[in-house]
Amino acid sequence: MAKTFDDEAVRALAEILVQAGLTEIEVERNDIRIRLVKAPATVAQLGYAAAPALMPAATTTTTVTVTEPDDADHPGVVTSPMVGIVYLAPEPGSPNYVANGQPVVAGQTVCMIEAMKTYNQVKATNGGTVLRVLVANGEPVEYGQPLLIVA
Repeated sequence: MAKTFDDEAVRALAEILVQAGLTEIEVERNDIRIRLVKAPATVAQLGYAAAPALMPAATTTTTVTVTEPDDADHPGVVTSPMVGIVYLAPEPGSPNYVANGQPVVAGQTVCMIEAMKTYNQVKATNGGTVLRVLVANGEPVEYGQPLLIVA
């Protein structure tokens, strides 16, 4: 009998893959294995037509690499001070500490990171407006991973 998997699980894994900046993620549960691999950046190649048949064929190739801006380089990035699980709200069902477009002041708590059953506050390093929240609630984060951008 063929085993099936949930499309939502694949979408959730893809979201984690992108948000965490991973290139590959694999999950195996009950004889079902899902493996997602992020393709390298797209490369556009432009070719020019060859010269007339009497002349040797001449081809010129131009390579254009499309890169996304690195959030870690933004001057207002708030990074994770530790490895753990990020929580965007103080408790389930309550509003998030911050949201996109919301003003914050330096020292304001913007999220919590659970590490070894201890909840650690992450505070804004500078005041401004939250441009982007880069992580999802309950997502595992790494040391130095960008969490949000305040400008």
